[in-house]
Amino acid sequence: MASHRKSRPSGTRVAGIRTPALATAALTSVALLSQTATAAPADDKPSLEEVEKKVGDLYRQAETATEKYNGAKEKTAKQREQVDTLLDDVAERTQKLNEAREELGSFAAAQYRSGAAAPDTATFLLADSPQDYFDQTQLMGRMTSRQKSAVDEYVTEQSATMKKRQEATESLQSLTETQSDLKTAKATVQTKLADARDLLSKLTAEEKARLAAIEKEKQEEATRKAAELARQQAAEQKAAQEAARQQESSAPSSSSTAVTDSSYATKAAKALAFARTQIGKPYVWGATGPESYDCSGLTQAAWNAAGISLPRTTYDQVNAGTTVSLSAAQPGDLVFFYDDVTHVGLYIGNGMMIHAPKPGAYVREESIYYDGESAIHSVVRPA
Repeated sequence: MASHRKSRPSGTRVAGIRTPALATAALTSVALLSQTATAAPADDKPSLEEVEKKVGDLYRQAETATEKYNGAKEKTAKQREQVDTLLDDVAERTQKLNEAREELGSFAAAQYRSGAAAPDTATFLLADSPQDYFDQTQLMGRMTSRQKSAVDEYVTEQSATMKKRQEATESLQSLTETQSDLKTAKATVQTKLADARDLLSKLTAEEKARLAAIEKEKQEEATRKAAELARQQAAEQKAAQEAARQQESSAPSSSSTAVTDSSYATKAAKALAFARTQIGKPYVWGATGPESYDCSGLTQAAWNAAGISLPRTTYDQVNAGTTVSLSAAQPGDLVFFYDDVTHVGLYIGNGMMIHAPKPGAYVREESIYYDGESAIHSVVRPA
């Protein structure tokens, strides 16, 4: 007799539940995916390329903060000098006012002795001005012209002194705000540099070697681009000289241009000679020499050696001259970098420059393409 018992389906029991083979496979996949998801966060270390980009970004952010620091420091010095001058002026004026007040008080006492009116010292000292006091006590009519003149001078000086006191108060407030900006910029620089050092310290010896290899490749490409620019500039210069020879009729104009170029070349040579003697000195943010420099501190010092005064920060230096094309760059020109104009170097020709690169580095000659062609912002001729 045929059995009516159903055959048992193949599969296994999980927690008392019979599961088909397909469900078992699905559960296995879920378990494996779960294990993978759990293990993934353990390997969240950034790639070497990410570290390089992050470190580069931190250095640029530090340089941005450095230029803000430089600007705030320069502004602080000027404001402090202004405040000191105002305070000295206020003190001197106050002394004169005190002396004048005593003299006017003696006028009131003299009038009292002559029987004109009773002196009221409190009223005199609290009056808005000696003029008010003498009007109130009806003494103005009895004063001599010299005494009346003294009152007028006192009132004028008092008004000027009050104005100077207000200026000093406002200048002190502005100085306090600038000092706060200075403190903030300094803290930002220190934080960004600490973050960069922390990232680099976590690299293994092998990773550091790979990072050095990447940097070497970048420098080789930068050198190639510099040589390419040098060839372009040489070709353009040769073409310009040929055109000049063919236009002898414009000799007066050409002569004037030649004199101008010669004058600039002489000054630029002095600036470059100074910059070359600084090669090997360390980059220190906020430094202007003579033992260390930041980027704008170096260019400022170099052109100062040539008798040209440049502003302190890159933001101001970029506007302290005539902008020229990269292909027309001459030795001595300032080359600025990045959209926020936070780095500068001194062009020496052939696509190369002298600059103070970044913390941990030294003043050196390097291709202007050291951080890629897109990093170049502009070229400025400062004299």
